[in-house]
Amino acid sequence: MPSFRASPLLSIGGPTVNETISKHRTGWRVVDIVVASVIAVASGVIFWAWSAGYGLFSLAFAAFPPATALLTGMWLFPAVLGALIIRKPGAAIYCELLAAVVEALLGSHYGLTVLISGLVQGLGAELVFAVFRYRKWNLGVALLAGLFSGLFAGITEAYILAYYVEYTAGMKIFHVIATGVSGLVIAGLLSWLATRGLAKTGALSALASRRAHLETAK
Repeated sequence: MPSFRASPLLSIGGPTVNETISKHRTGWRVVDIVVASVIAVASGVIFWAWSAGYGLFSLAFAAFPPATALLTGMWLFPAVLGALIIRKPGAAIYCELLAAVVEALLGSHYGLTVLISGLVQGLGAELVFAVFRYRKWNLGVALLAGLFSGLFAGITEAYILAYYVEYTAGMKIFHVIATGVSGLVIAGLLSWLATRGLAKTGALSALASRRAHLETAK
């Protein structure tokens, strides 16, 4: 039986089969934009609410303030969740940055710096998916994306935005590591579990993540 390959004849006057398949895998559709936007907007509202109550939750770490970084994952999850659901290049940055924009518009007490944070956090996750050429969406990749999103966030907060000038060098390092761990667990693990749960309900029927779940379940 002949193998199915793109023939030179198929490229005359139009794209080859391989180009069509590649475009289908990486190109954004209207449904992708809509779903990603819904994820981002909902996440932005969660960001705003989490920021408002962050001071109360951080009291639990009053004895060692750098440990509050373990809560940072709540600001990181849209990057991983959006990428796992949409499975298209740019989804991590799009969801994380748009969520930050929504938080800023709602009146975050962190001001416009949340836009920088959103871009950096989304970039950390996006780079991981890009390394795997947007073809691997398993638990290991999700954990790595959450981890790098957290590490990028921690480094930005501690050394670039200089949120914690009162911290010692050791405390800043702890902050970065703790933020990475928080990203790994909250943004990585929980987003992966949430994606699988949504796929099982059929809510993602029009998306690649749902089709991939069905193929895995066969």
